[in-house]
Amino acid sequence: MDDTPGYRPLYRQVRDILVKRIATGVWQAGQILPSEGDIAADLGVSQGTVRKALDEMTAENLVTRRQGRGTFVARHDDARILFQFFKLLPDTGERRFPESRVLSVHLGPESEAARILDLAETESVIRIERVRSLDEQPCIFEHIYLPESLFRGLDQRDLPNNLYQLYSVGYGVTIARATERLKAVAAQKREAKALGGAPGDPFLRIDRTAYALDSRPVEWRISLCRTESVHYLSDLR
Repeated sequence: MDDTPGYRPLYRQVRDILVKRIATGVWQAGQILPSEGDIAADLGVSQGTVRKALDEMTAENLVTRRQGRGTFVARHDDARILFQFFKLLPDTGERRFPESRVLSVHLGPESEAARILDLAETESVIRIERVRSLDEQPCIFEHIYLPESLFRGLDQRDLPNNLYQLYSVGYGVTIARATERLKAVAAQKREAKALGGAPGDPFLRIDRTAYALDSRPVEWRISLCRTESVHYLSDLR
C-alpha cells in the first residue's frame, strides 16, 4: 500500500497508513507522533480526518494521548498488558502483574505451532516454558511459541517478565490484538507439579493467538491455570 490515501473511507485509509508506519518502525514505541496538522499536510487530508483516525487508534490501544503533550505510540508497559491482555485476577479483586520464572527455552520444528503461526512445517520455532505467580503463589504454566525468523537470538537472551515489551522494543513486533479460547481441562503431571497441584486437578486452559499490527500471527500461547484463588475477568463493552 502506498503512503497516500485511496478511495476507501478516508479516515480508515489514514488509520491504515499510520499503523503501517508503526509496524515498519518509522515510529517506535513511546515516540511522539507529528501533530495532527503535520500529518494532515503530509497526507493531503483534513485535520479532522486525521483526528478521527487517531481516535480509532487510541481505542485500539495503539497510541496514547497525553493532555498538553501530544500523541505517542503506545508502549507494552506492565499497566497496558495488565488491562489489555492479562485477565486473571486474585479473588480479592485487585489487579496485579504476575511474576515469571522461565523453565526452559527450546529451538526447533513444532508442527502444530507452525500451523497456527502460518509457517512452513519445517520452519524453526522458539518454545518457552515458564511459571507465573500471583502473590508468590504459582498459578499459571505457560507454553509460548514464536517464529524464530521474527525473533532471532531470543532463545539466547535473558527473558524479562514482560515479553510483549521485549517483542516491541527488541524486535519491532507490536502485539495489536489477540484471540483466546478457554476450556476446562484435567492437569497433567508436569504442569500440576510445577503449580503445586496433583494430576487430574481441574485447570483452566487459555489458548491465545496474538497478532502483530499487520495481522500476522506472531505468538501462540497456552496457559494452564489453577483457579482456586484467582478468576478470569472479561470486561465486555
